Amino acid sequence: MQPVLLCTSYLPSVNYFSVLLKSEKVLIEKHEHFEKQTYRNRCDILSSNGKLSLSIPLQKLADKEIIVQKRISYKEPWQIKHWRAITSAYKNSAYFEYFEDEFKPFYFEKHEFLFEYNTSLINLILHILRQKKEIQFTNEFQKTFDGLDLRTQEPETRNQKQYYQVFGQKFGFVPNLSVIDLLFNKGLESVEYLTL
Repeated sequence: MQPVLLCTSYLPSVNYFSVLLKSEKVLIEKHEHFEKQTYRNRCDILSSNGKLSLSIPLQKLADKEIIVQKRISYKEPWQIKHWRAITSAYKNSAYFEYFEDEFKPFYFEKHEFLFEYNTSLINLILHILRQKKEIQFTNEFQKTFDGLDLRTQEPETRNQKQYYQVFGQKFGFVPNLSVIDLLFNKGLESVEYLTL
């Protein structure tokens, strides 16, 4: 697969992670302007009430801020809300208890910058999946990229094979949620699923 350029993403989607694992060379854009209403600070999980978006609140310092400069806001207790939502959604999944202690610190320790927080979570997921992947970062904003440029769009929804989801009987299979949905439901089998 050709080199791929991705934006940073909070608990990235199944498609994002699939592209990341399949690509020989992965770069994450470090010098773009932050875009609102994107997966840079948001992810989707499947809760008892259906698809649920979790968003990380951010401080606003200027109209146009570079993504690596975006600071996380702690004016509201978003970490507790996110952790409760994740726990409620996945406590009955097959593998939540195996990985719970690895994710928990991200919701009880404060992290200053969104980019570093997201990168640490991506590296944690790679570690859990036992995948060694060298991710590089851009040195400057690249207007064009010689490869697959997915900075401005979510990687295309592939025809995802259905897997068991905790609330799947209630809502049917919901594709392309955060990769944690796949991880908590399939464990290390997630690697095979992501690289099909």
